Amino acid sequence: MTGILVFVTAATEKEAKKIMRILLDQHLIACANLLGPVESQFWWKGKIDEAKEYMVVMKSDEKLFRKLSETIKQVHSYEVPEILAVQIVKGWQPYLRWLNATLKPALVKE
Repeated sequence: MTGILVFVTAATEKEAKKIMRILLDQHLIACANLLGPVESQFWWKGKIDEAKEYMVVMKSDEKLFRKLSETIKQVHSYEVPEILAVQIVKGWQPYLRWLNATLKPALVKE
C-alpha cells in the first residue's frame, strides 16, 4: 500500500460534503477532513481571480487515485477542479493498518 493525501477544493460546503460522501460510499477514501471557508487566489482565464472555497483533505491509496479523480470530475462544478495527491512517507503504523483495511474493498476491485 502507498498511502496518499488528496486535496480538493469545492465552491460550497454542500458540494464538498457531496464529494466526500460519494468517495466514502465507494471506499475510494478512508476518511476526509473539511476545512473552510478558505480564501483562494489564482490565475484563471488570463487574470488573477479569488474565491471563498472549501478544502477537502482525504486519505486514500495511490492505486485508487485514477478512479477517485474520475469520480470527483463527474460531480464537481469546476471546469478544472483541483485534485492533487501527495504520498504519505511516514505514519503511525496502527493508523496506516486501519487505512489499508478501510480501503480494501476498493483495492480488491482494482
